[in-house]
Amino acid sequence: MKVIGKGVLDEFKAKHSDASAQVNSWLAEVEEAEWSSPMDVKQRYASASIIDGNIVFNIKGNNYRLWIKVNYKNGIVLIKEVGTHSQYMKWVIK
Repeated sequence: MKVIGKGVLDEFKAKHSDASAQVNSWLAEVEEAEWSSPMDVKQRYASASIIDGNIVFNIKGNNYRLWIKVNYKNGIVLIKEVGTHSQYMKWVIK
């Protein structure tokens, strides 16, 4: 998949170095992935939440959340937000 918005991840890692390794691993896996549907994502990331066509991943256990939008047809992942659990609770995901 082609990932757009990596700068969002870089800013997050600079503030939350404890999650840097897990974010890097997630990014490497996604760039190698070939998702054609949300079910492909769920097969690899069972705890990911599918919300109105968006996907939210747990990062570093339950400490952080990563929100993406996927264009399966074109193989594009758009990073929407990444933040703490309390920040996630304020996101309007649509």
